[in-house]
Amino acid sequence: MTTQETIVSNLADVPRSNGGGVETFVLNVGPQHPATHGVLRVKMTMDGEYVLRAEPVCGYIHRMHEKMGENRTYAQFLPNTSRIDYLSAMTYTHAWAGVVERAAKIQPPPRAEYVRVITSELNRISSHLVWWGAFLLDLGGFTPLLYAFDDREMILDLLERITGARLTYCYYRIGGLYNDVDEEFIEGTRKFVHHMRPRLKMYRELVTENIIFRKRLIDIGPISQEMCRKYGATGPVIRGSGIPYDVRKAEPYSAYPEFDFEIPHFREGDSMARYLVRMEEMAQSLRIIEQALDKLPSGPVMAEKVPRVLKLPAGDYCYAVEAARGRFMVRIVSDNKEIAYRAKLRTPCLSNLSLFEEASQGMLLPDALALMGSLDLVIPDIDR
Repeated sequence: MTTQETIVSNLADVPRSNGGGVETFVLNVGPQHPATHGVLRVKMTMDGEYVLRAEPVCGYIHRMHEKMGENRTYAQFLPNTSRIDYLSAMTYTHAWAGVVERAAKIQPPPRAEYVRVITSELNRISSHLVWWGAFLLDLGGFTPLLYAFDDREMILDLLERITGARLTYCYYRIGGLYNDVDEEFIEGTRKFVHHMRPRLKMYRELVTENIIFRKRLIDIGPISQEMCRKYGATGPVIRGSGIPYDVRKAEPYSAYPEFDFEIPHFREGDSMARYLVRMEEMAQSLRIIEQALDKLPSGPVMAEKVPRVLKLPAGDYCYAVEAARGRFMVRIVSDNKEIAYRAKLRTPCLSNLSLFEEASQGMLLPDALALMGSLDLVIPDIDR
């Protein structure tokens, strides 16, 4: 039995305050609190410094994206997707464009698929950098945040050049891309790849091998494979528990089958394992980007004769992508009209958050906050 399981067992036997025993109290973490990212409220029932129950309270910024998907044409809804997980906007737009293309039997040109991969992986790295800097800030380290945003700025400059935006991108189109990349973007991306590899080594020396940091994460917040399956966790959370599930390999899409890359996973299941997954994923993303640049085909970036107004054949269609936080799936039910009859968005953060209540039981409060940070939650992804 682990230390946390022993604590949970002991706390279960302690009489509560209404029985004349140990007094408990409720601690509200959020919805506006330095320990939470975005407007998430966690109602924590505490026995001293130990967490008896941590109840997430969602819905503070719910915006009804799914209902909006049923009131707009397929092209009109594209800008919405980048507002769901604003740190992983490219992959979310990719999923919506992909499901429409699958239903309408539209095949984007090879160059468009390669550029989608390059921009999605750049976006994945920028997302992980935000998580890395913010996570270290949660644990009391300020300097890594400055390094993270310095490196992320290079990605934002690259993506701004071709998309016109720095955060909520709407670069993909049904059938391809808004516009082509130029040589300056290609050369700038190569320079970033060469810049980032030594930086990852520096990150390892600065943070990953730091003994104080390691003691804050190793054996803290263990999540079993059974718990991951129980709550439907995906992404770095499930890979940190030893399950090498990645949509790019399990359900190959776009041009990903043409690239050689690995799926980082660690069996320990603790907060350190989830940290290491994301650090290794950034290295793998650089590997994918470099291959895509080397193999980048010439040609158009939009399919021919894409209708201005699409009416999808009646049916039920799904398309999944591997976003920065896990499996994002779009499901569209069409009745052969210009607007979806039903739009369902399966986002990773809600499932990943759902296991927090069980996983944090019996933990010390600082350790529970480290566990929450290791889940990498983006609240609009939950309150969609």
